[in-house]
Amino acid sequence: MKLLRFLIGIAMVAVPAAGYANIQPTVRSMVEAAITGGNETEIATVVKFAKRVDPAGAAEIDKMVEDAQTRRTRETLAAILKAGMFDRWDGQADVGGSRTTGTSDTIGLTAGINLRREGIKWNHAIRVRGDYQKNAGEVTREALLASYEPNYKVNERLFVYGLGQFERDPFLGFYSRISLSTGIGYRVINEGPFLLDVNAGPAYRATRFVPDEDMPLGEDQQSLAARGSLGVRWTLAPTVKLTNDTAVYAETFNSTVATTTALDARIIGALTARLSYAVQYESSPPEGRQNLDTVSRASLVYDF
Repeated sequence: MKLLRFLIGIAMVAVPAAGYANIQPTVRSMVEAAITGGNETEIATVVKFAKRVDPAGAAEIDKMVEDAQTRRTRETLAAILKAGMFDRWDGQADVGGSRTTGTSDTIGLTAGINLRREGIKWNHAIRVRGDYQKNAGEVTREALLASYEPNYKVNERLFVYGLGQFERDPFLGFYSRISLSTGIGYRVINEGPFLLDVNAGPAYRATRFVPDEDMPLGEDQQSLAARGSLGVRWTLAPTVKLTNDTAVYAETFNSTVATTTALDARIIGALTARLSYAVQYESSPPEGRQNLDTVSRASLVYDF
């Protein structure tokens, strides 16, 4: 009821629009305010309450939202057609760190950037992440990941993807690992606050292992692999989101499973607090290395 009173309060100061004559003016203004905000979750919530208040106008409320979506689609398409190569990129930058002194002297830093560009048919995503940790003067973690993923939309659910990825993690045993993949993807769930994407295809991996006494220049290993991934986006509330990204590489020499789960909570404006937990499993790591590596992160995220 508090939410309903709040929405009606907004509606009282909103300016009614022409048309949709069968909707009560107060309800119409309430829906207009939500549409102007542009948040799909909020729009769905407002529409649900609006239909309860004005059941006779339910059909026109749906039409009102549909018309707004059509306008936004046309405006987006027009903007895409006019955009240059370096236009319409947006994304997130995050940074987190830790420092302990006393019994142990540890410093840690994590930072990343995700860029994306959505076109009519082509989407592009660039991701870079680095983790660094030093304990008692010795480096205990030094990891870097960079990837570029274009995909072509066949229809609203089906797409073809490509992926190029570079990894460096001496503490997992490899100095560098380059992965190239292509395949088919599908949006399994595309309704409401829950999205689920899956994709799969062949891959090629080239790995250079960390040098040791027996192999001072490091060993090179190349292999074909099968790759699959899963991406989950779940909007729990207008300001809270849960995500999971999991990728699997299955190959003859060494298979990899990498998964990251994150909980985002909007603080204010474009600033978000994020808690995440990453797990990476290597089936056959170099001698002396562990199969499992985990990283917990707390960071601040800025949307741009």
